[in-house]
Amino acid sequence: MASIYIHIPYCKQACTYCDFHFRIAQKDKIEMLKSIEKEIIERARYLNQQKIRSIYFGGGTPSILDDIDIKKILSQIGENYSIADNAEITLECNPDDLNEKKLTSLKNLGINRLSIGIQSFDDADLKFMNRSHNSSEAENCIHLAKMVGFKNITIDLIYGLPNQTLSKWEENLSKMFALNIQHFSPYALTVEKKTALNHLVETKKVSLPNDEKIVEQFNFLQEKAKENDFIHYEISNFGKEGYFSNHNSSYWKNQYYLGIGPSAHSFNGKSRRWNVSSNKKYIEGITNKTTYFETEILSTEQQYNEYVLTSLRTIWGVDSAIIQNK
Repeated sequence: MASIYIHIPYCKQACTYCDFHFRIAQKDKIEMLKSIEKEIIERARYLNQQKIRSIYFGGGTPSILDDIDIKKILSQIGENYSIADNAEITLECNPDDLNEKKLTSLKNLGINRLSIGIQSFDDADLKFMNRSHNSSEAENCIHLAKMVGFKNITIDLIYGLPNQTLSKWEENLSKMFALNIQHFSPYALTVEKKTALNHLVETKKVSLPNDEKIVEQFNFLQEKAKENDFIHYEISNFGKEGYFSNHNSSYWKNQYYLGIGPSAHSFNGKSRRWNVSSNKKYIEGITNKTTYFETEILSTEQQYNEYVLTSLRTIWGVDSAIIQNK
């Protein structure tokens, strides 16, 4: 079994902390989507005809795409790859993109799992992170998603924020658990170079909590997650029984995955490949049939180390049978 990742490199605005590849201007969007469709076709042999158990639209913000764009991408995948009957099809989305009409369309297109970038249910936190939604939209979009029939919803939350007390974090978690979702991914705020957050920290305009407070928030999170029947199955992932992420699990279990779009990464057991993190260079490479990616052939030692390091992130740990086969 294998997975396919589609990178949609557009956002409405830049979040304070984000260093993923994206652009706010969408003037090359038509050419980008055509290039993504071409790459899907051209790389059909990369996964060695393995059946696809997961398709994941990430970014960026895939929920800003029109329905027809998502439909075209899914159609190209369906025509060129063998899709498992129960394949998990996830779309990352922002709360402000999700009204009832949009959610109904996504469900009708075959999206069966939503990954919603909530980040916080607190308006002050959201303003600091420069998120495009507010706390009311965060809660409402989950209610709407459930109303139209989505039964597999995951959200992202960020802890370790400036001025985020333990009681404030507890309020966040209480609101999340009350929504009765199936999965969530909590991330400690990290300072990445070339981000607005990095500038704020370096100029001492923002003070981040110390490690002791972050550990306190994480320990509290673990305790409350267990009380609410969530299983901590990977460092930054909690899911209810039967709702672990198939897509992310493929990364940790040494399974093949194909990355489509600028900055997307791929792995086929023996090599690792990554596309250029530039919309312009990616489109030019696809259009002119020139190189738009780099490849690394993995030695046996690298394959072993990569498998061990990713496996140790999970509750499953290292499978000795896989080690012996390397």
